Amino acid sequence: MIYITRLDHNTMVVNAELIATVESTPDTMLTLSNSHQFLVQETVAEVVARVLEYRRQINGALRVVSASPDTGQPGKT
Repeated sequence: MIYITRLDHNTMVVNAELIATVESTPDTMLTLSNSHQFLVQETVAEVVARVLEYRRQINGALRVVSASPDTGQPGKT
């Protein structure tokens, strides 16, 4: 989830996984996979940076450590 600011200055949270496109028209328009559209104050670059940071956080939390069948120690072969 990322925070964005609508043109009326209200903050909302958007599921970053549902963002289909981000366009500069010249206002920044987010289009979600369900066709909902939102005009936001952030630039395209800011939205992209927030989505990338969100994905870095998610991917960092999903790291899997598996035990070696020979030693029972994580990461040892």
